[in-house]
Amino acid sequence: MKSPKEECVEYIRPVRDVLDIINGKWKLPILIALSFGNKRFKELERDVEGITPKMLSKELRDLEVNQLIIRTVYDTIPVTVEYSLSDYGKTLDDVITALREWGKKHRSKLFVKS
Repeated sequence: MKSPKEECVEYIRPVRDVLDIINGKWKLPILIALSFGNKRFKELERDVEGITPKMLSKELRDLEVNQLIIRTVYDTIPVTVEYSLSDYGKTLDDVITALREWGKKHRSKLFVKS
């Protein structure tokens, strides 16, 4: 039988793992933008308002390393690069939907006129 402390640590550990992967202010917006379809770099830059090209490049690399997105290079002139959600990345859909729903409720709770 596990102690309450052991159970607590076992509960926290996987949540921390997720937060380590999707941390920061940009990764989730990038994943959400890609959930609406494949995009090129400039399209993502426009969709994710406020992100710099340098930060977008870094975040895309991190998401690719964690196998959440796929970077496809097409042999065109000039070279075309497209980003898409991987099947693994799509497994976050329910998590993102739950965050969105909670965020909508929280926003309405905070901004209720008294």
